[in-house]
Parts: sequence; C-alpha cells; structure tokens
Amino acid sequence: MVKIRFVCHGNIYRSPMAEFLFRDLAEKAGLSDRVRVASAATSAEEIGNPVYPPARRKLAQLGISTDGKTAVQLTRQDYDRWDYLIGMEHYNLRNMLRIFGGDAQGKLHLLLDFADRPGEIDDPWYTGDFDTACSEILRGCEGLLAHLRRTGALDG
Repeated sequence: MVKIRFVCHGNIYRSPMAEFLFRDLAEKAGLSDRVRVASAATSAEEIGNPVYPPARRKLAQLGISTDGKTAVQLTRQDYDRWDYLIGMEHYNLRNMLRIFGGDAQGKLHLLLDFADRPGEIDDPWYTGDFDTACSEILRGCEGLLAHLRRTGALDG
C-alpha cells in the first residue's frame, strides 16, 4: 500500500482538495485498496476547522463530498508514517523540512512536479480562484497516479 499525505498551510482547501481528488481518481481506477490518502497543515491556525466552503462547493460540483474532514497538523512522526509527503508550493516544502528536520529519504515533493507543467499551486485564499486551483490540483493528482503506475508502486 502506498501512503500519501498532501500538505498545505492550513489544510482547509488545497491539501484537502488534493486528498479527495486523488482518492476519487484511485477509486475510479479500481486502486482504492492500494493507496491510503490524507492531508495535513504545516500551521496550527485552522486545526479542527472544516474544508473551506468554496473548496467544498467546487468538489461537490464534481460529486465529491468532504463530509467529516477537519484540518489536522503535520507532525514530525508523519515522516515515518507516509511514503509521499506532497506540498502545494515551496513555502509548504520549507515548513515540512523544518518540521521533519530534513528529508533523508526523499519523500517530499511538490504536487505539480508530477504534472506535465511543474510549478506551484497558488493559494486561493489570496487569489480567490478556486477553479484554477482545483484544475491544477487535479492535473497534479493525475500525474502522481501515472507516476505511481509507471514506477510499479501500485503493483501487488
């Protein structure tokens, strides 16, 4: 089983969107039993809060529910618990490196590093553009799923 934790600053829109979009892709591909997916925040600001309403509405338009999801904080122990720790932007990576004390096993990635056009996913808190964030996150999730298939990580 491949264990993936998506990470953003507050865990109320980008990383939960990635969590639920990736889970949906895996389910549609018949791979739900081969992946474990979750998300977390690098900050404590939003801990316990539900998915932000515009992100929740965007996922609902795609038939995806976020019921029950509340923000949780990333911990140092998560480094040993997850195979992939995937941030949305370099700011997230920098904070993950601080929390984990490094990345000796090469587990930290940006989501769009798996896509056809690498880059960062802008924070829709500032841009207000949840449509673009969602499409970029989906593109990254599709690329990650293709990567896992290509590398054989989902075999057996």
